[in-house]
Amino acid sequence: MKRLLSLVALLLMLCASAIAKDFTLASPNGKLKVTVNVDKTITYEVNFNGQQLLAPSQISMTVGKGETWGVGSKLTKAISGVRNATIKAQNYKKAVVKDQCNMLLFLFKGFSLEFRAYDEGVAYRFSGSKKPLNVINEQADMNYASDFESLVPYVRESGDITKQFHNSFENTYTSTRLSGLKDGQLIFLPYIVKADNGVKIVVSESDVENYPGMFVQKGSKANTLKATFAPFPKTVKQGGHNELEQLVTETENYITVAKPLQQFPWRIISVSADDKDILNNDMVFRLASPSRLADASWMKPGKVAWDWWNDWGLYKVPFKAGINTETYKYYIDFAAKHGIEYVILDEGWAVNKKADLFQVVPEIDLKAIVDYGKQKGVGIILWAGYKAFDRDMERVCKTYSAMGVKGYKVDFINRNDAEVMNFLYKAAETCAKYKQVLDFHGICPPTGLTRTWPNVINFEGVDGQENDKWSTIKQYDQVQYDVTVPFARNFAGPMDYTQGAMLNGTHDTFHPSNSEPMSQGTRCHQLAEYVIFISPLNMLCDSPTHYEAEPECTEFIAGIPTVWDETVPLKSEVGEYVAVARRKGAKWYVGALTNWTPRDLTLDLSPLKVAGKSAIVFKDGVNAEKFAQDYEKTTLTIPADGKVTVHLAPGGGVALEI
Repeated sequence: MKRLLSLVALLLMLCASAIAKDFTLASPNGKLKVTVNVDKTITYEVNFNGQQLLAPSQISMTVGKGETWGVGSKLTKAISGVRNATIKAQNYKKAVVKDQCNMLLFLFKGFSLEFRAYDEGVAYRFSGSKKPLNVINEQADMNYASDFESLVPYVRESGDITKQFHNSFENTYTSTRLSGLKDGQLIFLPYIVKADNGVKIVVSESDVENYPGMFVQKGSKANTLKATFAPFPKTVKQGGHNELEQLVTETENYITVAKPLQQFPWRIISVSADDKDILNNDMVFRLASPSRLADASWMKPGKVAWDWWNDWGLYKVPFKAGINTETYKYYIDFAAKHGIEYVILDEGWAVNKKADLFQVVPEIDLKAIVDYGKQKGVGIILWAGYKAFDRDMERVCKTYSAMGVKGYKVDFINRNDAEVMNFLYKAAETCAKYKQVLDFHGICPPTGLTRTWPNVINFEGVDGQENDKWSTIKQYDQVQYDVTVPFARNFAGPMDYTQGAMLNGTHDTFHPSNSEPMSQGTRCHQLAEYVIFISPLNMLCDSPTHYEAEPECTEFIAGIPTVWDETVPLKSEVGEYVAVARRKGAKWYVGALTNWTPRDLTLDLSPLKVAGKSAIVFKDGVNAEKFAQDYEKTTLTIPADGKVTVHLAPGGGVALEI
C-alpha cells in the first residue's frame, strides 16, 4: 500500500512538472529577455546581454474575498504577438514616439497577464474579470540578481507606514546598496538600480487609473524590493496646510474597487547600457492610454512669469509690491514684453484657510487682472488647494473659464491612493471640458496622464528649486540633485522644477533666503536647465526686476521652446554630468550640467547634422568658480566633426542655440 501511494505521489509530481511552463520573450533587438514561469505561482526574470538583472520574482493580485490571481491559477492559452506602431505625441520631448515591441499574453481563468519587451525595457500588467471586484493587494516583487547599488527617493515622513502614505513625493536621492536600504521606509517611483557592467535599471509605472500609485520598500529576502500600496480611504477630514488638504482618517481593507475588465497599471523595468539613453526613454508615455482629448487645438504650452519663489519681489516700482492687482498687472506687462504665455496667481489670492476659491482677498480684482491679461495676450493661471478645487470643481471651472482664466495649479494633494488618482482624471476631464490646463503639485510623479489628458501639462513630484529658499547645501544639494533627477524623476514625465534664478551662489557663497532667494550653481547652470529638464509649462522663477537687469539671459529663457520635435541624448553619467540636445523646427538647443566637480566636456553634435552652423553659446565665465553669476555669451561655428569642447565650472553649465 505504501508503495502504491508513493507511485501515485510520483505521478502527481510528474504531471505538475509537465504543466509548468517557461515562456521567453525577447526585445526586437534581442538584447533584453524576460522569462516567465507559470506554475503554482507566476514568476519572471530579466536578462540583458546574457547578464541576469532580476532573478525569478513573484507577481500576483489578491481580489474579491481572498482569491489570488497567480497562485494556483489555470492557464488556458498563451498568445505571442508583435507591435509596430507610432504615436503622435503632444507636449512632449519629441513629436513622434515609436511603439515597437514583442508581446506575450497569458489568458487565465478569470484574468489575463500581458508582458511586453521593448529595446528599452520590460513591462507587464494584469487585466481583470468581467465583474467589479475589490482588489485587496498586488504582489510585485523585484528580486535583483545581486546586491547592486541603488539610487532611491525615500518619502520624507518616517514612522508608521500610514503616516508615510501622506507625503509630498519630494526628496533627494539616497545612494546605497540594496542591502543597506532602510527597513520599513517607503520609496516612491521612479528609482534607479546600478547593475554590473554599467547597466542601469529604472523602475516606474504607467496608466495608473482607478488604482493607487506604487511605493516599494525593502523586502524580507536579500536584494529584494516589494510593492506597497495605500489602502482606499474610508473617511477623510479637511486639514493640513492652511486647511487645504484631505487627510485620511480611516481606510478600507482593499486598495481599489476594480471596474469590469479593468486594465491595471503597467509595471516598468527599463534597462540601459549607456546612461545617456535613459534621457530618451519613452516607456511611461507609450504605455499610457491614448489621448481622450478630441480637439487639442486650443492647448497651449509655454512659460510662466511666477510670483511665489521671488516673494512678489518687485522693486524700483511706484507701488507696494505684493498680492494685489497692481503687482499682477506689472507681471503681465513683463510677460507681454517678452512673449511669455502665462502669469500665475499663486497662493494668497483667495482668502486663507477657507478652501473656497470664490472668496477672493480684497486686494485682488480678479476680473480686472484677467481682462488686462487678455489685452496683453497673456493667460492667467490660478493656484488652488486640493480641497478647494475638489469641493467645487465644476463650478470653479465653469465660472473662471467664462471669465477667461486659462487653468489651475492644484496643490497640496499629498497622496496617491486610488481616490486621489481618480481625482486627477476627473479634474483633467472637467478642465478639458472648459478648455483649461492643469499643473498638479504635491503629488506623485506622472504615470502617463499627460498623454491621456494632454491638458494636464505639468506635474511637481520633484524636490525642486523652491528648496533653496529655506535649505542649506548640506540639507539640500541642488547641484548634485540636478545631475541625478533627469535620469530618475524626469524619466516619468514632465516636472515643474521652477528654474530661472538670476541670483546664483557657489558652494561657498550660497545661502537660503525667502525674499532674495538664490540658486546653487552658476548662471549658466540655470540656463542649461531649460534644455535639460522636460517641462511643457515652464516657470521663470525670479523677479521681473532681476530679469530686466539681465536682458541677454532673459531673452534666451523667454525664447526657448518648452516642447520639442526631437531629442538626442549626449554623453552623460548619472550623478556626475548630463548633456542633451533638443530640436524645435529647424533650431537645435544643447544643454549640459555638471555637479560640483569642474570638467572639460566634449559634446559630440555630429548626430544633429549641424556642421558649419552658427551657434550662440552661454558658458561659465572665467570667474564663475568665485562669482556664480559670471557668464560669457559668445558665438561659434560648429566644426566639421561636430565636436565642441566646453569648460564647466563647479556647479556649472552651458547652453547653445544653433
